[in-house]
Amino acid sequence: MDAPAPEAPAPGEALVRIHRVGVCGTDIHAYGGSQPFFTYPRILGHELGVEVLAVGPGVTRVKPGDRCAVEPYLNCQACLACRSGKPNCCSELRVLGVHCDGGMREQMTVPARKLHPSASLTFDQLALVETLGIGCHAVERAALKGGEFALVIGAGPIGLSVVQFAMEAGAQVIVLDVNASRLEFCRRQLGVAHVVGAAEANPLAALRRITGGDLPTVVLDATGSAQSMEAAFDYPAHGGRMVFVGLFQGDVTFGDPGFHRRELTLMGSRNALPEDFTRIIRLVEARRIDTAPWITHRAPLDGVPDAFPKWVLPGTGVVKAMIEV
Repeated sequence: MDAPAPEAPAPGEALVRIHRVGVCGTDIHAYGGSQPFFTYPRILGHELGVEVLAVGPGVTRVKPGDRCAVEPYLNCQACLACRSGKPNCCSELRVLGVHCDGGMREQMTVPARKLHPSASLTFDQLALVETLGIGCHAVERAALKGGEFALVIGAGPIGLSVVQFAMEAGAQVIVLDVNASRLEFCRRQLGVAHVVGAAEANPLAALRRITGGDLPTVVLDATGSAQSMEAAFDYPAHGGRMVFVGLFQGDVTFGDPGFHRRELTLMGSRNALPEDFTRIIRLVEARRIDTAPWITHRAPLDGVPDAFPKWVLPGTGVVKAMIEV
């Protein structure tokens, strides 16, 4: 798809040069033609590490030369959610690379308020901030406290971001997944003490063993699988909280007696807040969040047509692929 060259930035905008684009599940689904939020053709790319080239009138937040992460959630700033400090779930939300064209190109203009600069982070690190933001926001939604057992279901990139911030909160993290190599990645690279294979005869019994019979007080499902999300209702302790981080196009059903008997709290988590981006950048700058293990595959932009068909294969072992523009 050929796109016109971006125009000079208008008031409140910035012209940026894209250096890195992270590939996520949304992009994979879009490549397969199965992304329900898309109209085609579409320029993908919403996990971006960029350099500011020029700014429009009135912009003081960033300046030419700044390296930035991009908050790709274009909110209306007028609806109730926006007025209530929840721009991540704006009623008119458009996401770069999903509802409108994204950053898998050399240059684009973006609202300057969506740029989050860092003087020290690399473009690789900046491109990972959005993925980390999903986990950061989900853990904030869960109000996770130090010492709690937190079960993270799904060890894909979003689940891994949840793991990182659950560990940062001081939780005792348990990861449940069907993929043994992903569980080993959590154990070896992220230092997760407790992993459970979803194919075990009785995952619930394994969770009881790990928690001393109490079960986790927080369950965060990052699979986007109806089967997993429905099974997740079996795992929280009495009085526990559940957060659905992944989503799918369909209905989730659960048994009401068990839900009420345990007085569970169920929450959805969508995207991330501007302050999440700021917090993540500071944590990565302080080396409290290590992004080094994340990037397992790379390709230049002109190599994407050859690389993408391989990255979508489960046996490739992709955790996070990074496109170098």
